[in-house]
Amino acid sequence: MPTDTKSALLMTAERAARTRGFDGFSYADLAESVGIRKASVHHHFPTKAALSVALMHRYHADKEAACARVDAAEPTGGARLLALINLYREALDGGKSLCLCVSFSTSRESLPSEVTAQIGRFRMMMIGWLEATFEVGRCDGTIAGVEDPAAEAAATLPLLEGAQLAARAAENPAIFECGLKLLRQRLT
Repeated sequence: MPTDTKSALLMTAERAARTRGFDGFSYADLAESVGIRKASVHHHFPTKAALSVALMHRYHADKEAACARVDAAEPTGGARLLALINLYREALDGGKSLCLCVSFSTSRESLPSEVTAQIGRFRMMMIGWLEATFEVGRCDGTIAGVEDPAAEAAATLPLLEGAQLAARAAENPAIFECGLKLLRQRLT
């Protein structure tokens, strides 16, 4: 549990954005959840745009750190890719949630340009990590059929995001599993 109001607001806002989308919550909702006045939310985040920027920066840093932990814990490309699939599965929360980047992308027209730019930077970071993972998997033989790690990475991130979005739309995590079946079959 966060020890300060700003952290509590970020956690509450992220949960709301991931389950209801960017347009699905208000500052009044946040104030009620955290137990503060609406004016106090504005003290920490003067606008919803400022809040969304802070959320994306935090999300990017968290996922970058998660990828570094995966790299440190998993020696093979196949194990690293499986760990990332598991992170996306966990973010799905049984079909009730999305990762923040996917959730924000569904509200693109409502987002400030800095957030859409941050989404782009996040995706580039993830594609770079995936490319390195596919290269490791090609070299160690733990991901079958890798000919072009960059192309694999560019195709895998939308696959993960799309499978998550489809599973969330139906509130059925089995759709996520089905969408990634062929990719998982390539892991040795």
